[in-house]
Amino acid sequence: MTKLEKPLYTKSFFVLCLSYALFGSSFNMIIPELPSFLTTLGGAEYKGFIISLFTLTAGLSRPISGKLADTIGRVPVIMFGTIVCIICSLFYPILSTVGGFMLLRLFHGFSTGFTPTAMTAYVADIVPVHRRGEAMGIIGVSLNVGSSIGPPVGSQLVIWYSLNTMFMASSLVAVLSMLLLIGIKETLPNKQLLRLSHLRLKKSEIIHKNSIIPAIICGLIYLGLGGLITIGPDQSEFLGVMNKGLFFTSFTVCTILSRLVAGKFSDIYGRVKVIAVSVVLMVLSYILLSMANSSVSLLVATGFLGFSLGIAAPAIFAWTIDRSNDLNRGKAMATVYIGLEVAIGSGALLSAFVYDNTPENFETVFLIMAGITSLAIVFLWKELRRSSQ
Repeated sequence: MTKLEKPLYTKSFFVLCLSYALFGSSFNMIIPELPSFLTTLGGAEYKGFIISLFTLTAGLSRPISGKLADTIGRVPVIMFGTIVCIICSLFYPILSTVGGFMLLRLFHGFSTGFTPTAMTAYVADIVPVHRRGEAMGIIGVSLNVGSSIGPPVGSQLVIWYSLNTMFMASSLVAVLSMLLLIGIKETLPNKQLLRLSHLRLKKSEIIHKNSIIPAIICGLIYLGLGGLITIGPDQSEFLGVMNKGLFFTSFTVCTILSRLVAGKFSDIYGRVKVIAVSVVLMVLSYILLSMANSSVSLLVATGFLGFSLGIAAPAIFAWTIDRSNDLNRGKAMATVYIGLEVAIGSGALLSAFVYDNTPENFETVFLIMAGITSLAIVFLWKELRRSSQ
């Protein structure tokens, strides 16, 4: 490493990773229990909206969070998303109506609409250019570590204590995530004070054109995840998995395993090739999920899907950053995250509609997801041909 080259493993990078892990744990901790919670409120038929409403505001807020990350700084945007997690988790126990629950899920979506956009931009600012894929993989692992620990802990808190205890724990974890970032150095040069004009978007500020293709591919890859999150808790219960959080743990632990090496692979072999391999593996994973008929086969199939997605994610994010520059990195990441959020929300609605609270429909849901995910190959093939010319 030359004297002028940025190191990858710095104190700031490790602090970001730990904070991001706690952030992921906070909002994922409550997900396995939300379908049951909504049912107790009398909204069993609205399970598809648990994820879709969350991702709706997350997606809609991406252009704003991207613009703010490129103007007022990365750190304030990261902080805002974390504060939303703190507040929302405290409000769930107060709810007594389905309408109130839906409204809170909408507001909660601002958390992932802001924090991940600025977090990935911040990481890109502080790591070496030729190690971006590796860095995206590691920061993604951090989120996945939190996402793997949170759900089973949340479900166990419900088993041992109560739903209210779980919600309070979720808020506390988000507080810890925020405290870690106090005093962290801002990386955006010439940052501006927040003005009302920053919240107004021009057409040119909504979408980063060079990130449209990565966003489409990201959407096709993540649509199935929306379905998995929505019907996974019910499928786990149907197949005898007592702690529904274990379903998410299997997914995220295997995601972590692949992310540890997959980001570096994209630095060596190219982003598009690595993403293409992951798509093939994801299609096979959905087929396995459609065939799952026991708790073991469900956890294995879910883990395989997590491993496959873990290969794709850092390559997509690094590819997006490659196609942007320092001045619009926040907007570029916001664009690809829009594709992700739209896909997860759509997948949640589609899966809930097809599933229709009927276990016999699990197979149909996952075969549909396999078909949709395979469409990403079309766009990747075009990108491979273009790069070879």
